[in-house]
Amino acid sequence: MAKILSTFKGGARAAFDPIGRALVRAGISPDAVTVAGTAGVVAVSVIFAGRGQLLIATLAITAFALLDVVDGAMARARGHSTRFGGVLDSTMDRVADGAVFGALAWWLGHTGQGVLAGVTIFCLAGGQVVSYVKARAEAAGLRCDVGIAERLERLVLLGIGGILHGAGVSWGLGAALWLLALLTAVTITQRLLYVRRQDRAAVAP
Repeated sequence: MAKILSTFKGGARAAFDPIGRALVRAGISPDAVTVAGTAGVVAVSVIFAGRGQLLIATLAITAFALLDVVDGAMARARGHSTRFGGVLDSTMDRVADGAVFGALAWWLGHTGQGVLAGVTIFCLAGGQVVSYVKARAEAAGLRCDVGIAERLERLVLLGIGGILHGAGVSWGLGAALWLLALLTAVTITQRLLYVRRQDRAAVAP
C-alpha cells in the first residue's frame, strides 16, 4: 500500500508542477498556500465532519489537502525551499490532523459512539507520536524513514472510512478507525525499533 501511494504521490507532484509555476509567476508565496490549505481543512472539519456529514467532509478535505502538493510544486518552481517553509508545512499538518480527528471524535462522542470516539482520539495522538519519533530521531542525527502507515496512508484510510459511511455502509467507518489504530501502533513500534538498531550499531565497538 505504501509503495502504491508513494507512486501516486510522485505522479501527483509532477501533475501539479505547471500550477506551481503559474502561482510563482503570479507572486503568490508557497507559505500562503500552505496556510490556506490548512485553514480550509479546519473549516471543513468543524462544519461537516463535526456534524457527521462525512462524505462531503472527505471530498472537501481531499481538495484542500491537494494544496499541500501545490506548495511543494511552487518550491520546486522557485528552485529552492526554505527551512521555515518546512517547519510551517509540518506544523500545519499537525493542525490539520488535529482538526480532522478532533471533529470526528466530537461527533462520535455526541452520537453515543464513545468507544469509536476513544479509538479516534488514539489515532490522533498516535499520529502525532509517529511524526514526533521521526522528527526527534532526525534531530539526533538518525534516519527514520520507515513505517507501514505514514501520514498519507493514515488519511487515505480515514477517507475510505468516511466515504463508506457516507455511502451507507454502517461498519465502514468503525473498521477503518480500528485498522488505523492498529497500523498507527505498528508504525510507532517500527520506527522506535529502527532507531534503536541504528543507535546500537553506532555505539558498537
